[in-house]
Amino acid sequence: MVVATAIVFLVSLLLGAVGIYVGARIIVGAKDFDHAIVTALLGAIVWAVAGALVGWIPLVGPLVALVAYVGVINWRYSAEWTGAAMIALLAWITVFAALYALNIVGVTGVEATGVPDV
Repeated sequence: MVVATAIVFLVSLLLGAVGIYVGARIIVGAKDFDHAIVTALLGAIVWAVAGALVGWIPLVGPLVALVAYVGVINWRYSAEWTGAAMIALLAWITVFAALYALNIVGVTGVEATGVPDV
C-alpha cells in the first residue's frame, strides 16, 4: 500500500513537472526539468497549505490558493505575474491533455501533483 502510494505520488509529480516544464519552456525559455520538478513540488505544497487555511471561504479561498500557486511559479522562474500565470495555464492545459489521453487508453484515476485541479 505504501509503495503504491509512493509510485502514484511520483508519477503524478512528474506529470505536473512536465506541465510546468512545457509552460516555462514556451513562456521564458527555461530548459531545466529538475527546476520544474522542484517547482511542481513547492507549488503543490503551497496550494495545499493555502487551501487548508482559506480554501473553505467561498470564491476567495480558491482564488488565494491559485494566486499563491502562481506566486511560487513567479518566484521560481522570475517571469513577472503575467508570465507566471501563463506558465500555470500552459501547465494546466498540458497536464489536462495528457490525462485525457491516458483516460482514452484506459488509465483512469490519475491526478497531477504540482498542477492544481487537474
